[in-house]
Amino acid sequence: MNDASAVAVSVSVRILIVDDHAVVRAGLRALLEGEPGLDVIGETGEGEQAVLLAGRHKPDVVLMDLRLTDAGTGSGAEVGGIAATRRITSTVPGVNVVVLTSYGSRGDVVRAMEAGARGYVLKAGPPEELFRAVRAAAAGGMGLAPEVTAQLVGGAIGAGPALSGREVEVVGLLARGHSNRAIAAALHLSEATVKTHLVRIYRKLGTENRASTVSEAVRRGLLEIGG
Repeated sequence: MNDASAVAVSVSVRILIVDDHAVVRAGLRALLEGEPGLDVIGETGEGEQAVLLAGRHKPDVVLMDLRLTDAGTGSGAEVGGIAATRRITSTVPGVNVVVLTSYGSRGDVVRAMEAGARGYVLKAGPPEELFRAVRAAAAGGMGLAPEVTAQLVGGAIGAGPALSGREVEVVGLLARGHSNRAIAAALHLSEATVKTHLVRIYRKLGTENRASTVSEAVRRGLLEIGG
């Protein structure tokens, strides 16, 4: 083996773990560092900190918990798993995000992909699926668990127009009883823009008012009451 080959083989995939449970982070670190070619370079339980660490250390892959309990702290903006994923993929070139979560609804998968995630793996899945997804994302590909692929393929049959990531955020705030003005403030939009989003959401979901829109979003798996 020549020197160039030796260097290529020695390069590991650098991973940042983001999960709001310390025990889960410890378990993931032990699992990943026990696999040849994978190297955990840091961890955090907060979405905002994840964005900062990704920008500072430029990991190859950020392993992101979809539902961080710090969402809603402070301003409530840009700290949840989806929002952190969107910020990392849009502002830190070369850093890929793989979502690791207990949830596998089509709505969650679509939101993660729209935010720029390059992989989606269920926590209950075998370690090999996690390793495969991390390596695929690091190489610029997609790493989806078989159950996730089935959700996307099955949901595409007879499905109506998908909501954008921003539209899902608007529906989420509707579900919390926010007014148009409150939604505009939370998402840093004008009220006119919020009204435009609502018109498009009503059309896509086939609904006529706020209550029926929330109900339809829950039925489609875009929202989960109590989740």
